Amino acid sequence: MTVEELLRELAPQVLGPLVRRYGDFDACEDAVQEALLAAAQQWPADGVPDSPRSWLITVASRRRIEVLRSESARARREQTVAAEPLPEPAPSTDDSLTLLMLCCHPALTPQSQVALTLRAVGGLATSEIARAFLVPEATIGQRISRAKAKLRGARFALPPVDEQPSRLAAVLHVLYLIFNEGYTASSGPSLHRVELSAEAIRLTRQLRSRLPGDGEVAGLLALMLLTDARRPARTTADGALIPLPEQDRSSWDADAITEGTELITSTLRTAPVGPYQLQAAIAAVHDQAARAEDTDWRQILMLYELLETTAPGPMVTLNRIVAVAMVHGPGRGLALLDDVNPALKDHHRLAAVRAHLLELSGDLPAARSAFQEAARRTESLPEQRYLQARAEAL
Repeated sequence: MTVEELLRELAPQVLGPLVRRYGDFDACEDAVQEALLAAAQQWPADGVPDSPRSWLITVASRRRIEVLRSESARARREQTVAAEPLPEPAPSTDDSLTLLMLCCHPALTPQSQVALTLRAVGGLATSEIARAFLVPEATIGQRISRAKAKLRGARFALPPVDEQPSRLAAVLHVLYLIFNEGYTASSGPSLHRVELSAEAIRLTRQLRSRLPGDGEVAGLLALMLLTDARRPARTTADGALIPLPEQDRSSWDADAITEGTELITSTLRTAPVGPYQLQAAIAAVHDQAARAEDTDWRQILMLYELLETTAPGPMVTLNRIVAVAMVHGPGRGLALLDDVNPALKDHHRLAAVRAHLLELSGDLPAARSAFQEAARRTESLPEQRYLQARAEAL
């Protein structure tokens, strides 16, 4: 494990004890970031200490006390805190889960939840998050600052039992958003932002180690593994997009497919079925087909029908329509597109699906027009180039 990987793993285990001890998430998070920076500079030269977690907690605690000493209005509080011994490491299991749930507090916007999770739990610097999302560093900095300000005074503890399911659902959604942005970037010159998808998988593994019996946590991890397994075959050497049916399946990550398939298979047998498990099952059916024409579309259609019942949404409906077309013919799919959710009216994915089904039905002029429309609507340059190339080929 590299120093960078170690620091990212330790970040939540250091922040938890500090917030538990001193309160003030904002100030403690700043102290931890300074400790991580000091470690990143010292450890490669001096070597990793015998107890890296304790080293970081000690450095971050001293930095927190220094800040308290510099605040004259808190002189009395400083004397009390400075006189007390440095905190003993708190159990990392509870702290990491508590931090994830705190970063996904319902008072925060999804964008702020994502940024704060990557910063506080993932250990990424603000500049790294900004580069990953292709936005100015100041924008990410403002999101994180606003998020920490909203959390000021929030109690550092797991939510009440009745609130934990909804908070865990928010955590899973944030990890899902991080992964999706890494796997298919919403804008910019590259299809992938590997650092984001890799971080989402790492954090989800961490979450599963805390909640090994939760079916949806396992389902999300399986979904990520089964989806990310295809990444090596998704682009050409120059970054051009390769659609799923045309990918070289021999270059898929066989180990990730095996792990993801075994995980979702065992989870479906033992846990109540949820949306992430159903999506993972769909991904597994795709990954198990040796050739595109071997794909079991009837099973995929059945799974999408279940998913639409448990977690309805415009994209789920659109994917179900594709499965309908693959089972019953493009004409059936095109007829269903006319009644799709108005929220998708201007989305490039709707135009791309329509173009694909029109091409399958033999209406090439209409398909060409739809591909061009889809290309105009996406902000992803690889997707634009792919869709435009499909239009030109027709």
